[in-house]
Amino acid sequence: MRFGQELALDMISVRIGPDVRNMVVGSKSYFAGRSTPRTPRDLTEHVCINLRTSTYGSLYEWEFVKGKRATNARVDGTVTFNNAYDIFEAAKAGFGLAYLPEEMVRPQLLKGQLISVLEDWCPVWPGFHLYYPNRRQPSRAMTLLVEALRYRA
Repeated sequence: MRFGQELALDMISVRIGPDVRNMVVGSKSYFAGRSTPRTPRDLTEHVCINLRTSTYGSLYEWEFVKGKRATNARVDGTVTFNNAYDIFEAAKAGFGLAYLPEEMVRPQLLKGQLISVLEDWCPVWPGFHLYYPNRRQPSRAMTLLVEALRYRA
């Protein structure tokens, strides 16, 4: 499984989830006495909560798109985690800004517990897709699995 539908030769891609959007959020306590970032470049003036990726072992660069402009931001902060749930808890506790899936933060945004910034820079990405080899005659089990996982809006 992976985000998007980029396809390698001889592979099949089937959407298994809705589109995904990450958002930059912080708590009310974090923003007390701080300016609001207006562009990804402004994040250098903020404390951000980093994600260390297990695949590469490096820090995840936050991805932004506005119109035809795309940029990645390497952010600095005092805490780093290897999963979104710990980042979410740290953001709610005021440790800094976080870059998290909209689905995860929406309830806190609606309650006013978190504040979203840079919304016009946060694009929607194609959701999860299942990738598997293109075989002329997939097994019945594989066909059933694909149909069970297939996303229907």
